[in-house]
Amino acid sequence: MLILLAAIFALHIIAIVILLVATIDNAWWVTSDIYTDIWGRWVETDGVWNLTDLPSHYPKEYLQAVQASSVLACIFSILGIFVFVAQLFTLTKGNRFTISGVFQFLACLCIMIAASIYTDRFHLEENNGNYGHSFILAWIAFGLTFISSITYFVLRKKTA
Repeated sequence: MLILLAAIFALHIIAIVILLVATIDNAWWVTSDIYTDIWGRWVETDGVWNLTDLPSHYPKEYLQAVQASSVLACIFSILGIFVFVAQLFTLTKGNRFTISGVFQFLACLCIMIAASIYTDRFHLEENNGNYGHSFILAWIAFGLTFISSITYFVLRKKTA
């Protein structure tokens, strides 16, 4: 059981790291000389990368929803790992992993909302380029947090 708990803890930590990288890093949309994230745009001029504001034609309400959902996913996942550790020592069997599973599921929903809105709204704003690694990491984080939340709910049943 100890190896299983260590594997779940490692999966949760990996999901947190990927969520943080997807939220903070500057590669949601990339071209040869522009990297755009949910916070700003990096433009290469004369070999130097400069941070600029996002274009004014970007839909601000949707962008704020993507930003808020990404940050909430990070917060829920970090709270989930603290609750997981606390639950190991305080709650009885059968109740241990419910709250951690709920926090991971909320993180899963938040990052799915953020990536879905970005997919729907922001690819229409750019004519050329591709989704960057931060966008892909957001979808990977969605999968990892979903697997983690399901694992917590299954473990709750097995330990009862």
